[in-house]
Amino acid sequence: MNRLNTIAQHTTASTATVKHPLDPLSSAEIAASVSLIKAYLAGKKISFNTVTLKEPPKAVLKVWLANPESTPFPPREVFFTVLEAGVNGIIEGSLSLTENKVFGTKVVTGFQPILTVEDLQTTEDVIRKDPNVIEQCRISGIPKEEMDKVYCDPWTIGYDERWGTDRRLQQALMYYRSDEDDSQYSHPLDFCPVVDTETKEVVFIDIPKIRRPLSKAKHSNFNPKDILATTGYRDSIKPINVTQPEGVSFKMNGNIMEWQNFKFHIGFNYREGIVLSDISYNEHGTKRDIFYRLSLAEMVVPYGCPDFPHQRKHAFDLGEYGAGYMTNPLALGCDCKGVIHYLDAHFCDRAGDSITVKNAVCIHEEDDGVLFKHSDFRDGFATSIVTRSVKLIISQIFTAANYEYMVYWIFHIDGTIQLEIKLTGILNTYVMVPGEDIGGYGTQVYPNVNAHNHQHLFSLRINPNIDGESNSVAMVDAVQSELPVGHPGNKYGNGFLPKRTVFKTINDSLTSYKSELSRSWDMCNPNKLHEFSGKPASYKLVSKECPPLLPKEGSLVWKRAGFARHHVQVVPYKDYQLYPAGEYVPQTSGEPSRGLPEWIGDGTANIENTDVVLYHTFGITHFPAPEDFPVMPAEPVSLLLRPRNFFKQNPCLDVPPSYAMTTSEAKQAANAEKKSLTDDASRLAFGSCCSR
Repeated sequence: MNRLNTIAQHTTASTATVKHPLDPLSSAEIAASVSLIKAYLAGKKISFNTVTLKEPPKAVLKVWLANPESTPFPPREVFFTVLEAGVNGIIEGSLSLTENKVFGTKVVTGFQPILTVEDLQTTEDVIRKDPNVIEQCRISGIPKEEMDKVYCDPWTIGYDERWGTDRRLQQALMYYRSDEDDSQYSHPLDFCPVVDTETKEVVFIDIPKIRRPLSKAKHSNFNPKDILATTGYRDSIKPINVTQPEGVSFKMNGNIMEWQNFKFHIGFNYREGIVLSDISYNEHGTKRDIFYRLSLAEMVVPYGCPDFPHQRKHAFDLGEYGAGYMTNPLALGCDCKGVIHYLDAHFCDRAGDSITVKNAVCIHEEDDGVLFKHSDFRDGFATSIVTRSVKLIISQIFTAANYEYMVYWIFHIDGTIQLEIKLTGILNTYVMVPGEDIGGYGTQVYPNVNAHNHQHLFSLRINPNIDGESNSVAMVDAVQSELPVGHPGNKYGNGFLPKRTVFKTINDSLTSYKSELSRSWDMCNPNKLHEFSGKPASYKLVSKECPPLLPKEGSLVWKRAGFARHHVQVVPYKDYQLYPAGEYVPQTSGEPSRGLPEWIGDGTANIENTDVVLYHTFGITHFPAPEDFPVMPAEPVSLLLRPRNFFKQNPCLDVPPSYAMTTSEAKQAANAEKKSLTDDASRLAFGSCCSR
């Protein structure tokens, strides 16, 4: 039976265009899913929260991946959550698009579901009409007739013991704009309404003991008209155009990417955003598996001001809002530059209608500098080889209220995979009175504007598949030789070496970065030893931007963000165990801690030579400064997944060099000008090397 006939037996009209079991749901599939859910829950007044692909179990998917031509296409299944008007709890369920039926539903209580952009958009209307909010605005110095100039950033309430999880709540961080084009963050207000997302009402207003009136300072803006009216724009930047006259070097078949020996699937969902799966490398005709699944699984942004109600400001931007739900439509030549391929994203709104985010994922190539080079000093460096590199970038940008997060998955020719996240947007701000002592918990970045200290801690989920799923994880430290100076084995005291510790149980893996040890972590296949080094085939996690979680043990954030207590935690693989802060994050108390702390258990489970998942916490600690305001220059944080003892030798020796001259050639070409073999576009900036 050929594959087309096989697929035909396992598809409906809505799934007919699906090429890969991990392809995100299409608009047609979302519409079909919504119809099934509405019919199943007929008679209930429901609103939709999530409708997303339920990935096939690994055992099922692996069989298909091994032989897609003759293996039945895995069923297309969907996970969904809906809310019923006036009823506490989340209705969650799953359905089959292949069989055109809902498997069943259950009501989950004691939790609240993710907030969607649509949930956030209604909150401003609620607070503007509330008489108690209007009165607090009047006290702050805003007349009733200017309520259209009052704005708020809706955040989940984090956790507040006064309400727990009984109501689906948001805290409204309040601001004022004198003009709709103003940046509101230079005029924060000092009170915080609490809004019920479902009933659309203000249930309480938190008011500080010391009132701080609306600042009279001019708005600090960054729109073109404001810059033109103040400093003006510099005219010293000349354009740099990126051209690829022969087109791109990558191939896309649906969501399958092939580039420079890499092959992988690009997925996208409401929560994690970009998901990369089934990553392999073709080493001269041999397919080498590397990773089964990579994703940014969670993040937390704890703020450091202990004053009430600022302790509630610790956003879980993926678990509470979703990197997919908040993703931006990207613009050609602005967010991405060069020859671009885009992927759209599809979700459903509260009513169940399918919505599309155009250009949600950007795919492009960039120059990557020198790949390798060597010159010989013996003939004045005439003997030389220079090979330049390119890199492939898969990216998205999502907006979490005031912050933008730019996520770049970067593939390098040498087999390295890099994750870079750039932070930009605007500082979260709070009003202060002139001369106020803010206790070191923030910085005055503009007159009467206090930006609180905070952290951005990300959780990377890695399911390694290094030459198969029987993998181990080892911690590697750079240490001095234990032998003292003068010992025959270390006579001059200069000996140092790597200390490699293989984790046998979960408890062994609960480790953190130590810069003095140049600590890194190897994900390896202990059954596949390199023929030269004798060491196991590995991919090394090299990550140096690893601040500790600064809120104290036992604090609200510490309890809710259990994934951030260590920089590395390894657990056995389990289907659908994805989110390190728990399935439902909004309004959790952290008692018990959800997600990773639950999976760790007593820590005795085996993680050696088996299918494992590594969770890695990394990020930055941000002490704001005036240079970060009114909009913040992008600040990068980056990590690498590098092949070690994986390839027989340098895997990119077959990349054509930009320049190559051997010793014998150099003797014949004395004093000849060096010229690139691959670049006709580069030229001297000023006409000659000596011009000024």
